[in-house]
Amino acid sequence: MMVSTEPFGLREAKKRETRQSISDHATRLFIQRGFEATTIAEIAATARVAKKTVTNYFPRKEDLALDIHHDFVSSLADIAVARAPGESVLSALRNGFIASAQRSDALIGFSGPDFCRMVTDSPTLVARLRELHELREQALADVLPGDDITRRAAAAQFGAAHRLLFQRIQELTLRGRSPGRMVATVIDEATQVFDLLEPALGDYAIA
Repeated sequence: MMVSTEPFGLREAKKRETRQSISDHATRLFIQRGFEATTIAEIAATARVAKKTVTNYFPRKEDLALDIHHDFVSSLADIAVARAPGESVLSALRNGFIASAQRSDALIGFSGPDFCRMVTDSPTLVARLRELHELREQALADVLPGDDITRRAAAAQFGAAHRLLFQRIQELTLRGRSPGRMVATVIDEATQVFDLLEPALGDYAIA
């Protein structure tokens, strides 16, 4: 058996480059032709790789479009786990969302009008995004304190708030709202949403 003498770090870097290249080519095709109309074979040909290479990196076609799904699913749980001593989960999530909005983070829905339209026009991607929101909520519940129903109830409310704000960013993007105005609007509306949760969850799970 032949053993590669290529340094591990270089191999990993090449894998990341290949994965990113495939994702970039796929996104361009999805935007041009629509998600449903674009085939894996066309993506492979455009990216100049074998079809099997595409499916090895992206077992699901949806993951080619929503390629930050792992980070998305873990995002709320990561914020909750990393909260500062004396900080509640609500406060951590509020601060995390506002910081993400200020940098127009894709994890909370910022993506640009072409990409946003590509997602909302695809029933498959809309369904996958709904699934990812549910997985994110479950991941958050898994790291919260309390009994099962308390953790799930709290995560459901936190998850619903973030899902609403994600959809709001999509709406504003498709309306052609300028980036600066959109960030300001989303931060104002996020403040309203999190304020509504304050009476019930403001003192919950203080680190």
